[in-house]
Parts: sequence; structure tokens; C-alpha cells
Amino acid sequence: MATQPQSVTGTTKVKSNGVGESTHPVTDKVQETLHASVDKLAGSAGVAEQNLRDTAATSKENMAARQRLAKQKWQASSVRKYAVENPLAAAGIAFAAGMFLTSILRKK
Repeated sequence: MATQPQSVTGTTKVKSNGVGESTHPVTDKVQETLHASVDKLAGSAGVAEQNLRDTAATSKENMAARQRLAKQKWQASSVRKYAVENPLAAAGIAFAAGMFLTSILRKK
């Protein structure tokens, strides 16, 4: 019956068999290419995000382990033992060391 293409929308013509034909083939090709590029970029971003999350989790675990080790070393330290047994002497030594360091750094 209908042998002439009928315009359904501004960009598609419908043939008599019901299959659409684009009136903007270059624009449609660019659109397909851009969609493919965005999809590929989204996939790459997802992989990068997962790598960052994994690295952050690993770093967190490593820092927690190092903190526990440092705390254990401090608990067993002879410096800690001396500071607990002689708090005034430890404060005096810290003050003297700070004054000495300040005097060295102030000299030009």
C-alpha cells in the first residue's frame, strides 16, 4: 500500500516494511562512537577506582601493623621505663635538649 517513506520523527524515516532509516547517518555514527568511548572510559575508571580502594585497604592494614609494632617497642623501651621511674628527670632532660636544639638552630 504505502510505498513512500513516511517521516515519524525528525531523524528517522519508516519504510513500508516498518524498518527505520536514519536521515542523519554521520551524526548517528558519531553518536555511536562517542557512546562506545564513554562506555570504555567508564570501564577503565571502574578498574582504577577498584585498584585505589584495594591499595588504600592494604595501606591501612600496613599502617595498623606498624603502629602496633611501634607501640610494642615503646612499651618494652628502656627510655619509657626511665621516664616512668623518673618523670622529673625525664622532663628536665627533654627541656634541656629543646633549649640546646633551639640555640643551635637560631645561630646564623
